[in-house]
Amino acid sequence: MRFDFVKCHGSGNDFPLIDARDIALSPAEWAAVARALADRRGPVGGDGLLLLGAGDADHRFAMAMYNADGSEAETCLNGLRCVARMGFEALGIDHARVKLKTSSALAERDADVAPGVYTVRETAGPAGLDVRAWPLHAGGEGAGIEQIVDAPVPPLGSDRAFTAVAMPNPHLVAFVERIDEAELVAIGTTCESAPDWLPNRANVSFVELRGQDAGSAPGQALFVRTFERGVGLTDSCGSAMAASAFAACLTGRLAYDAPITVFNKGGLVRAAVARDAMVSLSGNATWEWHGSVEVDIAAERAGDLIVHAHADAEIAAWARIADSAGR
Repeated sequence: MRFDFVKCHGSGNDFPLIDARDIALSPAEWAAVARALADRRGPVGGDGLLLLGAGDADHRFAMAMYNADGSEAETCLNGLRCVARMGFEALGIDHARVKLKTSSALAERDADVAPGVYTVRETAGPAGLDVRAWPLHAGGEGAGIEQIVDAPVPPLGSDRAFTAVAMPNPHLVAFVERIDEAELVAIGTTCESAPDWLPNRANVSFVELRGQDAGSAPGQALFVRTFERGVGLTDSCGSAMAASAFAACLTGRLAYDAPITVFNKGGLVRAAVARDAMVSLSGNATWEWHGSVEVDIAAERAGDLIVHAHADAEIAAWARIADSAGR
């Protein structure tokens, strides 16, 4: 089956994006397409697959996101901005309520974060703290626990203090003096194994508080590194950045209702956390190139890639801010 797609990224989180409003495939078939297209050894590659879906009475359009391993995520905020851009352009609008797998989000065209960088503001939430819904079973003395806020997770085998946040996908956020990637990968791998106490896995983020950023309140900046469920160590994860900003405000490290700059290896987003636990992110939705590709769904293999056009101006506009932001 041949698919037209856009290769895009939000804050360095890269995806093939397909307008799937008129494509009739089952979730299992889309999972196979995701494994074929997101495979870094194949002709396209990406952190997952994004789909623009049809709307309903309450939503102008929908988003689906399949991780590189074929699992479907509840949300992907970096991906949502890209899907929103495609939806805006397809429907001739500049804001919408978007249907996600288990929730909704608001998306609107925003002022560019830098010249030539197409920018979307998204608002998601409320962030959830009830780990019984994940489910996460702490076990032992933590049996029956409802929330984890700045506290160890005993079965994780780490003394780190974590805050457990659902955006609505599950996140474990630890604030650290300095990010140790080997430690992050080890903890993320433990979660990725889907142990009995965490059967649906979780995203794990290490977060550094950063100094004052231009345009932000004093001290209102974070650097986030994430081991993403179904992906692994990634340069950027939008819902992890939202969860980290929320956890920072919840634990008193940063202030509610104030601008926060969230940096990652892929770039940055502007965030704000309201006291009602709604989190907004404003960031890029960058087109890199347009193409088409043949996918053997049964074999989960992609080939015969045709690149129709590169978005050189957009690539250059993002590159001007990404290099410095990711350090």
